[in-house]
Amino acid sequence: MLSRTADHLFWMSRYTERAENTARMLDVNYQTSLLPQSEAVAQVGWQGLLSISELLYTYKEKYGEIQAREVMDFMVKDESNPSSILSCLSAARENARAVRGTLTTEVWETQNQTWLEVKRMVKSKEFEQDPAQFFEWVKFRSHLSRGVTVGTMLMDEALYFMRMGTFLERSDNTARLVDVKFHAVQSDFFGTASEKDQEYDFYHWSAILRSVSGFEVYRKVYRDVIKPERVAELLILRPDMPRSLHASLNEVVANLALVAGDPSSETLRRAGKLRADLKFGRIDEILATGLHAYLTQFLDRVNDLGAHISREFLVPVT
Repeated sequence: MLSRTADHLFWMSRYTERAENTARMLDVNYQTSLLPQSEAVAQVGWQGLLSISELLYTYKEKYGEIQAREVMDFMVKDESNPSSILSCLSAARENARAVRGTLTTEVWETQNQTWLEVKRMVKSKEFEQDPAQFFEWVKFRSHLSRGVTVGTMLMDEALYFMRMGTFLERSDNTARLVDVKFHAVQSDFFGTASEKDQEYDFYHWSAILRSVSGFEVYRKVYRDVIKPERVAELLILRPDMPRSLHASLNEVVANLALVAGDPSSETLRRAGKLRADLKFGRIDEILATGLHAYLTQFLDRVNDLGAHISREFLVPVT
């Protein structure tokens, strides 16, 4: 397969997944902002979302003071922000259009219809009328895109690159989603929440679990009240939790191995090493060094892995 074709397929999937995860992060903040809390605490939450998305400077340069409505507008429909939901869905559609002959008709029509529909919804201000419903719609279209892809595409390199893009992006975004909490309280977490924070923590961690469709999974696995250390374990180390870091890296390594011609590939080695750290990691060891520090290091390693995939298989970023 030509590296340019692989590049379009990889990024089509990454942008679709990124739009979904941006919707999930915004939904967490939107839901928690409805809880009783001071204006200052709510503002720190929105600032944290911009910080972990590495968009705080860009936002302040354009909008100045942090306001919930303006942050959501910036992250949902601002076309000058390449990470906004609108920009991501546009980029996904453009990448799909570039390799339309490689895709099945169903995959192309799903991408194209999603783009046409989101433009209509933004224009008719459906997002402003009910943000929660809009975020659910974005998640549903991403689910649909993945389902149509797996259900109609031939199981060859094209599909492997698309799956690799999806799960690399998911690992990055799940780590950022969990990290929202620590930007919100401006402190690291070592396994024991203060008494003052416990009530707020319950609602916050519940919102995070719901945002990754993990609330019922948590109840089924732990059969206990929500505890931060168990939420962290579920979203980082559990291989059977679909959006966990471990499950995402399992998929990245599996698909990478299918396209790597050389078994001694440096990219494959790095991916395997990162997965091994998750496979044999323990939550008490992670918490002993601080969860925020761990997630920051994880994100650096995922970015490094993405750069190696780009250099070895795709069109290198110049």
